[in-house]
Amino acid sequence: MSAYHDLMAFDRETQALGQIAGRLGWDQETMMPRGATAQRGEEFAALEGVLHARRVDPRIGDWIAAIDAGSLDAVGTANLRHIERSYARNTKVPARLASELARVTSMAQGVWAQAREAEDFAAFAPTFEQVVQLRREEAAALAQDTDLGVWDALHQDYEPGSSGAQLDAMFGALRPRLVALRDKIMGADQPKGVSGSFDETAQLALSDEIAKTFGYDFNFGRIDKAVHPFSSGSGHDVRITTRTSATDPFNCLYSTIHEVGHACYEQNISDDYLLTPLGAGVSMGVHESQSRIYENQLGRSQAFTSYLYGRMRDVFGDFGIDSEAGFFAAVNRVTQGFIRTESDEVQYNLHVLLRFDLERQIIAGDLDVADLPAAWNARFEADFGVKVDTVSNGCLQDVHWPVGLFGYFPTYSLGNVYAGCLHQALRGAVPDLDAQLAQGNTGAATAWLGQNLQQFGGLRAPRDTIEHACGFVPSEAPLLDYLEEKFGAIYGF
Repeated sequence: MSAYHDLMAFDRETQALGQIAGRLGWDQETMMPRGATAQRGEEFAALEGVLHARRVDPRIGDWIAAIDAGSLDAVGTANLRHIERSYARNTKVPARLASELARVTSMAQGVWAQAREAEDFAAFAPTFEQVVQLRREEAAALAQDTDLGVWDALHQDYEPGSSGAQLDAMFGALRPRLVALRDKIMGADQPKGVSGSFDETAQLALSDEIAKTFGYDFNFGRIDKAVHPFSSGSGHDVRITTRTSATDPFNCLYSTIHEVGHACYEQNISDDYLLTPLGAGVSMGVHESQSRIYENQLGRSQAFTSYLYGRMRDVFGDFGIDSEAGFFAAVNRVTQGFIRTESDEVQYNLHVLLRFDLERQIIAGDLDVADLPAAWNARFEADFGVKVDTVSNGCLQDVHWPVGLFGYFPTYSLGNVYAGCLHQALRGAVPDLDAQLAQGNTGAATAWLGQNLQQFGGLRAPRDTIEHACGFVPSEAPLLDYLEEKFGAIYGF
């Protein structure tokens, strides 16, 4: 076992350095002065150089070869599986490319933010072209000696074992029923929304309260503001961000609940896995299942919104909604809009499907960077029936492509599918769930998720993680059934 112990000790230090890199990213999006962008890029490149050298260290291969895999328990077997997979992938990427990717994507984030603010895609295009070319080079390297296409090779970093072909089939099943549901809703009377001005300090205070309600532990985390809400870290340091709007308090509150879902997954992983390959969420699809079930199936349920309605009236007074039923409908309004992160449950996946198709064209070289705004706008109008008015409402709205996260977007919809399955299983396990949520008590729901999924971290493969928690093979059917039942009741059909 000495080879295994040496391998795990070495990997623990690499995991710790990776956490430091993540903290640099958190700082860049929350606290870092705008003028530090170029220097931060150099810092990221230097740290990525160190990390890449460790991840391709020949001793890893020697240790793996010396380990008797049959002598390992389930945890050891899972650790070895993750390390072997990571080593095989990292040794295909040249150190020069890894450092350059870190430098350029760090710099690109700042350039994107300024171009987005200025509504100027042309100002961002040269930097984005660099990002795309580097990711294409990485994809070609990763696809070597495999049956993977270049986009699938990148996708493996976010959802191991998934493929574009599988996603095509799943999304093909999602799209017709989602479009039909949306069309029914758009033909119905629309519920009233909230009105008035909502104090930012009060929003943030209520946001903190709700984070605690959903189980977020502030002893091991913090909430800050960012343009694009996110969760960062694992183990004993898991930070989240949110954002505020003076006229839309749901932007803040539901961004917080969403990110708390991510953060609680990380906080609830067994301490036995701290700073090991098992000590973080197993995939982005599984991760998104936690954020989406917290935000939607729990946070936007009729039961929980009845509780939230009372708390919001306590904090903000009259905001134009005079009943719990009206508030439930307001929280779940389906309206035309451009922004994915502000989208309702019915249309959210259509935003993701748009990106899924476009990014595969970009990585394959079938869509040039210069042509992206026009391609985006045409596809958006076809899918949503609305012309895009600005690039900040179009292809510059998300930070993912600017920082090179190609292969990531479909995990959002995969997470929604997984959340639908988990919700069905949760309802069976906690029959009085609604009565508890109506009191603002999420304890049984979050405990079930912690016990059946979150504590295991990366122990199992992604789909196996969901199947273990649910007791059945995941499919899109539970999500679609849930959406049709919920929104049919709200809109009266």
